[in-house]
Amino acid sequence: MSAEPETSADLSESPGTTQSPSPAIAPLSPEEMDCYECRSCGYSYEPIKGDSRAKIPGGTPFEDLPLNWRCPVCSAPKKQFSNIGPVGRPSGFKENLNYGLGVNRLTPGQKNVLIFGGLALAFLFFISLYGLK
Repeated sequence: MSAEPETSADLSESPGTTQSPSPAIAPLSPEEMDCYECRSCGYSYEPIKGDSRAKIPGGTPFEDLPLNWRCPVCSAPKKQFSNIGPVGRPSGFKENLNYGLGVNRLTPGQKNVLIFGGLALAFLFFISLYGLK
């Protein structure tokens, strides 16, 4: 007679056994927390900075702000804010980041440098044409 070993699924279904608690999830650093943008005025709440006017310390997630907290610029309520993701994250959908020539993975700041740097370079080439005789 061969005895089959019990699987972990069989153990969890048997009465009298307790499941071990799931491992604790490490809290996010302020750099990894999502930023929220006011749909009324465009103010962006960044958890790393907090809100000096309302004396909210840096590192406070948007979800932990008081219910009566309002936008420091236009006084809009919390429900007027939309999640825009962490600071410096590439813009766009995660599914689309692997397409293109690599520009989909650039952060908004890197895209600005690429666009305005290209425009400045084109302007310099155009102006250099005046040096030709």
